Amino acid sequence: MGINYYSKRIIKLLGISLFSFALFEIGTINKQIKAEKNLVAATEKDLFLYRQMGASYLCIASKADVDFNKGLGIASATFANVIIGKHGGVIKELGNEKLNQKKLYNSGTFQIVGSALNICPESIPKGIKNDYEKRLKQIIKETKK
Repeated sequence: MGINYYSKRIIKLLGISLFSFALFEIGTINKQIKAEKNLVAATEKDLFLYRQMGASYLCIASKADVDFNKGLGIASATFANVIIGKHGGVIKELGNEKLNQKKLYNSGTFQIVGSALNICPESIPKGIKNDYEKRLKQIIKETKK
């Protein structure tokens, strides 16, 4: 069996499609590299948005009977990932220091719990609330020094 007219046409179309796809991919990779160079530090407005989204997720997850710690972990990881992905781990208020995943995760956890206490206090376990309040007092005390 030889290649008939329709087979040649399909191969030609596939060749053109693959070539176009390859060019598209090269263009996309180039845009990603340029985007990575143009990262802008997260502003307080950005952090507020990410924190509120995390708190909203935590409240909804808690009401849907998702384990609290799992929901908080997911919300905190998302908070950290967005700041790393969109802002290179840099927060404007802290200067040019790039924060790592762990620092952002821990900071996000604290901030998300604080916001969730305002949005859905009934969904926050007492132990978590007490730990948050102790840590908040500690931070306020350290800031006054």
